[in-house]
Amino acid sequence: MKPHLIFRSVLLAALLSGCATQKPTDQAIATIQLATLNDFHGHLEPSKVTYTDLAGKERTVTAGGAAMIAGALNTWRREDPELLLVAAGDLIGASPALSLMWADEPTLAAMDRLGLRASSVGNHEFDAGRVELLRQQKGGCASPRPDKACRFDGAWPGAKFQYLAANVFDMVTNKPFLPAYHIEQVRGVKVAFIGAVLKDATSTILASGVAGLNFADEAQSINRVLPELRAQGVNAFVVLIHEGGRTPSAPQKTDCADLRGPIVDVVRKLDPAIRVVISGHSHKGYLCRVDGRLVTQAEMGGHVMSRIAIDIDRATGRVVGERASNVVLEQGTFQPDVAMESFLQSVRARSDQALARPVARLAVDTLERPTDDYVDESALGDLIADSMLYGARSYGAQIAFMNRGGIRTSLRTGAGNVANLGHLQAVLPFGNTLEIVNMTGAQIYAVLEEQFIANRRVTRGLLQVSDGFTYQWNPARPEGMRVVDKSVLLHGVQIEKDSTYRVAINHFLAEGGDSFPTFTRATNAAPTNIRDIDALVDFLTSRDRAGKPAGAASNAGRITRTGPSK
Repeated sequence: MKPHLIFRSVLLAALLSGCATQKPTDQAIATIQLATLNDFHGHLEPSKVTYTDLAGKERTVTAGGAAMIAGALNTWRREDPELLLVAAGDLIGASPALSLMWADEPTLAAMDRLGLRASSVGNHEFDAGRVELLRQQKGGCASPRPDKACRFDGAWPGAKFQYLAANVFDMVTNKPFLPAYHIEQVRGVKVAFIGAVLKDATSTILASGVAGLNFADEAQSINRVLPELRAQGVNAFVVLIHEGGRTPSAPQKTDCADLRGPIVDVVRKLDPAIRVVISGHSHKGYLCRVDGRLVTQAEMGGHVMSRIAIDIDRATGRVVGERASNVVLEQGTFQPDVAMESFLQSVRARSDQALARPVARLAVDTLERPTDDYVDESALGDLIADSMLYGARSYGAQIAFMNRGGIRTSLRTGAGNVANLGHLQAVLPFGNTLEIVNMTGAQIYAVLEEQFIANRRVTRGLLQVSDGFTYQWNPARPEGMRVVDKSVLLHGVQIEKDSTYRVAINHFLAEGGDSFPTFTRATNAAPTNIRDIDALVDFLTSRDRAGKPAGAASNAGRITRTGPSK
């Protein structure tokens, strides 16, 4: 066996000893075993992940995939047949084309095959709106995405697991939009899983899709249901919440004490009876303690799963102990499940022909997306903004803006630098349509300043801009004054604050998505039926046919940072 595999095997055994494999000797205590996922995002196939191990070494491995997850669960359920699989949201949405092209129904079906019992909703569960989410939960084919819904099997029976949202209320009835909790009885004791999503989810969701819904304070909403649960004889509570944080600690380090981010404030406001919080959203793996409570997250994409053991006093039904480990599902660690692999083969067979359709040749084999923590423009962002401008040319568009969060992965082409439809759909999975609006120069300045409000440049990244539009910004200047005056140019000419310009944006930004409210104040809006993915296909095709393939190895220098370096 290779040395690093021996190390991992010993480490895994140490982490799980006394946690996920041993039965308690005290008959007064019932130990409940959990396996958890978060932010799966339709990653049915294995993919690359980079993480820092306990020895401080950065490792890049191929991990996850539904067959490997099923294999891990098979192993753990042989140890404990009553193990429960639960999740913390974003199981779907922003998915690879293999899932997205079928309205994520293959992913939901895979979750059912894995035996998932309950999951909080995440912001991405609302990507196609509240109506589509309810269809995915309850079944049926009446969908705002008729080109995708029920196209895989001809029907959709609905997910067997339960989505939870204690803090999402229907404004008309003032009742939860989805159930607040799900109760399981294991080894003679009851445990309630309470779900919630970040209260600021509306900043990342198409506003029209969640009209009539109120996203309330997470902790208050969770605490509110405890009396109702206690009346049903439940005194053990686990929170599934799509909100997260970050830590410099390794994802496998137990009881880390350096967790930071929004999840910390939420946890501190929870009722003291809540001892276990399973989180998501930030795509970081951790096993931390906040005021003594266990707070976990399992990275994203199914690369990692958390295993949690909860000790419950049979007499009182209360949690008296909890411990956890994070397991990297590196290929070869577990035997892939044969039945799940057969299911995936059927999905691939239905999908491959459409996804493999060649679109165009690019100038380079890879264009990198803007990364989560890097705030400048990217070569791929330039390309997509240019394609939006190209798609909106008949509407007189002069400038195009693209939000970083809408670019879900880097663009990696196939042989001969040829991009196929699957490559492009992975980059732009949301199917946003273009909208053309009038904006004054002053509004354009305001939008650029909104990038830098309240650390937004870290969490959202810069808007990507089209060819001919340039500007400078200085991070050392006060908030609201970071864009260098008179540096905003269109084809080398200063943007005049009292002049009007025609701007192309996606529908998400047009509704103020990603907290850009100035876009909602634009005028003379011309909604189009042009999808961003179609504009990208047309742009790449036209450039290829002209003998000038699009794309570059580095960004075009449209956005310039001045002043102190990062």
